[in-house]
Order: sequence, then structure tokens, then C-alpha cells
Amino acid sequence: MLKHRGFPGRLPGTDFQFVIRRENRKKGATPITRRERFKDRKAADKRADAGFLSALIEHFGDEPFPRGNLDAGRLSWLIGREVKPVGDFDPADYDQLLQIDMAAAEAAFPELFAKDEAPAFDWDDGDDDWGDDDDEAGR
Repeated sequence: MLKHRGFPGRLPGTDFQFVIRRENRKKGATPITRRERFKDRKAADKRADAGFLSALIEHFGDEPFPRGNLDAGRLSWLIGREVKPVGDFDPADYDQLLQIDMAAAEAAFPELFAKDEAPAFDWDDGDDDWGDDDDEAGR
């Protein structure tokens, strides 16, 4: 499983996880399943979606990227909308290539693309160590 170095581990100041520490060798990758985003979702959940998408855009731009250690639950809120699979989709593959649909991302999260008002997520608060964790035990 590829670990995305420098990718934030979570949304600063919350427990909304963005990456996982290690792969699940017994059961395999948690499948990504499209989740419906209803209009009555909590503001914190919406901010987590925006923060995760913002981190994806900052880290990968519009280039394809492997799923790697990105959290399946967090990807599930964006898959099929702002994040699209590249090629045949295997929802339980750590090597699955994904790509951000920038037009869909801007339509769903216009605040991320606003020149003067883009939200600040303060990624430099030290919470990104999950993406840099080397598994010393070799598990």
C-alpha cells in the first residue's frame, strides 16, 4: 500500500480521519462505496468533505493518483462525483487509480475555488504524521 507522504492525517481540530496507518492484510482494503450526501448533513461533516477534497486538490491537482492509504470512508463521500476512478473500478484495491473531476468539484464546493474567500484548513498543525508513518514492525 502506497503511503501518501505529506498528506494530512485528519481535518485539523477534529477526529475526521483522512488516511489509514497500515493496510489490512487479512481482509484486504475496505471497499469504497458511494454514500449519499443529503442536504441535512451536519456542518462538521460538510467541512470534512471540503477539507478532504481541498487536501486532494492541493496534493494531486487534476492528475491521476493511487488510492493508497487514503481513508475509504472519506473517499466514499466523494467517489463518483468529485473523485472518479480511472479505468475499471475495483473498490477494494489499494492500487486503484483515482482522479479529481475539477468541474464537479468546483460545482459542489465553490468555496474551495473562490480566489478571495478560499477556506483555510491549517494543514501545518502537525496532524499529518499518519501519512509519514513507517511500519517498523514490517506488518
